[in-house]
Amino acid sequence: MSRVGKHPVSLPQGVTAEVKGQAVTVKGKLGTLAFTCPPEVEPSLTENTIVMTPRHATLESRRLWGTARNIVANNVKGVHQGFTRGLEIEGVGFKAAVQGKDLVLNLGFSHEVRYPIPEGVSIKAEKPTVLVISGFEIQRVGQVAAEIRALKPPEPYKGKGIRYAGERVRRKEGKKK
Repeated sequence: MSRVGKHPVSLPQGVTAEVKGQAVTVKGKLGTLAFTCPPEVEPSLTENTIVMTPRHATLESRRLWGTARNIVANNVKGVHQGFTRGLEIEGVGFKAAVQGKDLVLNLGFSHEVRYPIPEGVSIKAEKPTVLVISGFEIQRVGQVAAEIRALKPPEPYKGKGIRYAGERVRRKEGKKK
């Protein structure tokens, strides 16, 4: 039995929701997000809450019950507050800057790397070595952060590369004579 699915999703002030069949549409100050629930889960709107209920007592419907509830909860939080993800750049001469609609990264290659900033996501370079990625769709913010990190992931010997804020990199001992 899902423990997450039991909790209703409350709508904060300024957020409206609409349920039509399996589609749940959430509107807020940052934008609009829609999610189509799987057929095993039935969404319903009551006053200021969205409640998910499984249609059957099967294992698959119980699995999807909590997942659908969390996706709708993330959509509500996204249109109300938004999501942020931080990246730290470690290494001598490694830096980042936002130029127009591109993120320009110097990562120790012979050339600078240009990453086009996708629609619906904003990137700020608070310092040359600290990036903040923000947006109202959690999946897109996480995907952009993962793509930027994949350009130069942290290596285990000196720790150079791009890492998530607060990420610990396991260090290895170098060669011994």
